[in-house]
Order: sequence, then structure tokens, then C-alpha cells
Amino acid sequence: MNGTLRPLGIFSIVMITVTSVDSLRNLPGTALFGSAMIFFFTIAGLCFLLPSGLVASELSSGWPKTGGIYIWIKEAFGPRWGFLAIWCQWLENVIWYPTILSFIAGALAFIISPDLAGSQYYLMSVIITVFWGLTFLNMAGITLSAKFSEWCGVLGLILPMTFILILALCWVWGGQPIQVHFSIHDVFPRWNDPELLVSLTAIVLSFCGMEIATVHAQDVKNPERTYPIALVISVIFIFLTMLLGALSIAIVVPAQKLSLVSGIVQAFHEYLSAYHLSWMVPLIAVSIIFGALAAVSNWVIAPNRGLLVAIRDLKIAPFFQYENKRGAPARLLLLQSILVTCLSLTYLVMPSVNSSYWVLTAMTAQVYMIMYILMFAAVVKLRYSQKNTSRPFKIPGGLPVVWLVAIVGISASVLTILIGFFPPKALVTGGLFHYEVVLITGLIVTTCLPLFLVIFRKLLQKLL
Repeated sequence: MNGTLRPLGIFSIVMITVTSVDSLRNLPGTALFGSAMIFFFTIAGLCFLLPSGLVASELSSGWPKTGGIYIWIKEAFGPRWGFLAIWCQWLENVIWYPTILSFIAGALAFIISPDLAGSQYYLMSVIITVFWGLTFLNMAGITLSAKFSEWCGVLGLILPMTFILILALCWVWGGQPIQVHFSIHDVFPRWNDPELLVSLTAIVLSFCGMEIATVHAQDVKNPERTYPIALVISVIFIFLTMLLGALSIAIVVPAQKLSLVSGIVQAFHEYLSAYHLSWMVPLIAVSIIFGALAAVSNWVIAPNRGLLVAIRDLKIAPFFQYENKRGAPARLLLLQSILVTCLSLTYLVMPSVNSSYWVLTAMTAQVYMIMYILMFAAVVKLRYSQKNTSRPFKIPGGLPVVWLVAIVGISASVLTILIGFFPPKALVTGGLFHYEVVLITGLIVTTCLPLFLVIFRKLLQKLL
């Protein structure tokens, strides 16, 4: 029993995808790089967002089964590689949650007391409280969480995103001073400054998640048709709003004063103060909080459903294969909440909130890229090994274009992993060696744990 009272349609899938990917939380990290973000957004859109959208559309239309990325990689390379892929998706979310939840805490701080945004203990407390609350919400089933995401997505993403774009347009149209320049020299990166490549980490990460809604295949009406249409709409909407939203922040908040945690609220404060509308800032902050809650809620449940399919298939840890009467993987959700609670301690060991935020962002991107490399490779393999499988949506252009899309996507993923090892100079990370040790340790643990679970699954069956 999955607890679904009605099938999910195109609008629901679009809202799940958009609220999962198109997060206001990502905008400050990309706005940090000024007008050069236009170049990098275009490159990331063509080399990552578009390929991932095309690949997810084809794979979801050909294999519309609950499990999403695990099913696709399993069909292409076998269950062990499928388990590695879903594990990377699941674990990168565990790493990512503290960053999005700290964004929520930063927005909430602007309502209570702006000084709280720099308090590590405050951020940790909000992270733990909010995440456990959303965990229990998702235990009530996909129907309730999907409804929550739809309403919060409209209230907390579409409305504030539209509002900040209007404010930015009025700001520029009214001749107000802007903090970035749009000459050819400024828009194109200075290739002798390798730090600008760091912006790709934040931008590519902001485009991750196109495959998220595919784990709900059993709850979707006509998934072979619904997924491709919803993903095409989502790709266009995400690219335009992310680029224009980041520019809206960059033109009003100087890079040296921009907070990665609460930068979006900073921008609204600057705009609204200039127009004598400061009283609206708390309302905007509340709206943004709802949008971020929708994103977290989507990710809380989706990777766990895929991981549940994988551990059942491989007969790993029977204890965690339990589903409650609403179809929610309750024990996996509880395990996830415990890990997020432990990971929130990062804010106490790094020298600043911004450095903690960036370390977790870079680690999230690197772990996630492992999954995407497997996904891009899978679409090529399946074109050969299962060429007769019906695919209502196919990447147009035949095998040459499929190869091109996969190679471009894999190259972008590998580059993102590499540049993640170089932090922005403006951040205090406790030294490059300290920063590198944290990231390398995270990658080693990520890739070794699923191998350990598969090798010792018989022992785990007895223990769990």
C-alpha cells in the first residue's frame, strides 16, 4: 500500500522537480561571481542541465518504475552499480540538507534577529528541529508531501522569484547604482584567474536533481508521457529563473558583503529599503522559508524510496526495508535524520558559517557527480543492450547525438569534481590542507561504504 489517493499529473511532477532543483538557496552562491555568472550559467546549462534533462526524460519514459536512478543503472550495468548510484544520490542529500536548512535558518534570522545568521549554534538547532519535523511529515505518505510541495512551491518559490525579478528590473530601469558590470570584458571570465572556475561548482549543483521525481513512478498517471513533458517544462523554467534570480542579487549586493546563507534576504532588504517597503522583508523571508521547506520535503522522501528498492533487490539490511502503512520507508527516514543531526556538527568544527556552507556544498556536488557519470553512461549502454525497449521519448538525432550528450555530461561532471577541491579565496577554510582532507575523506567514505555493504550483505542480514 503506497497511501496514494490520486495519481500525480504533469503539474505535480513539474512542481516536485522545480521546487527540488530551482532553489532560491542556490542563488547567493552563484551571485558571488558577478556578471561572469552569465557565461558559466550558459556553459553549465548547455553542458549539464540540458544533457541531464534529455537523459532523464529518455530513461524515465523507457523504464518508468519506482526506484528511479537505481532502476536505470541496474538495467545498464547491474544491481551493484545501481546501488552505488542510488547510494550517492541518497548520501549527497544527507550532506546537502544542512546547507539548505541553514538557508532556512538564515531567512528566519532576518525575522527574529539578523545577528543570529552568523551563530553556529543557532544554525545547528534550526537544522535539527526542521529536518526532524519534515521527516515525520513524509512518513504520512507521498500524497500529503506532494500537496505540501505544490503549495509551498507556489508560495515560496514562484512568487518571491517573480517579485525579485520585478524589483531588479525596476532598479535597473530607474537608473539605480548596480554592483556588477556587463561589458564583454566582465561577462567573459579571466582565464588567468582559476578561482572563477569555482563558480561552476555552485552553478552545476544548482542544476542537479532533474531525475528526482522519477522515483514516484507508481504514483504518476501515464508516466511515459507525463515525465518527458514535465521535464522539458522544468528545464526551461529552471534555467531562466536561476540565471535571472542570481543576477538580481548580484546587481544590488556587493560580493564582499554577500552572505551565502542569507544572501537572498539581503537582496530583498536592499531593494525594499530603497523603495521604503522594508516592512515587507519579514513577509518575504517567511515566503522563502516555505519554498525551501518544499525543496527539503521533496528530497527527504525521494532518494529513500529509491534506496529502499535497491536494498530489497540486493537483500541488504532487512531491518531498513520496512515500509509503514502509508508506503513510507520509515526506518530509512529515521536513519537519515540521525545522520543529518550528526552532520550538522560541521558548523562547529569549521572556522565560519560561510566556510562550513561551502565545504558541504562542494562535497555535495562531488558525491552527486559520481551518480551523474553513471547516469550519462547508462543512456548510451541501454541504446545498445536494450535497443528494442519502447521509449516514448528519445534523445533526438540518433546514436551520434546520444554519444555527444553523454560525453558532454560526463565531462562536465568530472570537471565539477576536480574544481570542487579549490575553494574561493574569500572564504576562511582553516587552510587548504584542512579543506582538502575534509573533502577527500568524504569521497573515500562515500565510495567505500556501498562496496562494504554489498560485500558483507550476508552478515548485515543477520545483524539487521
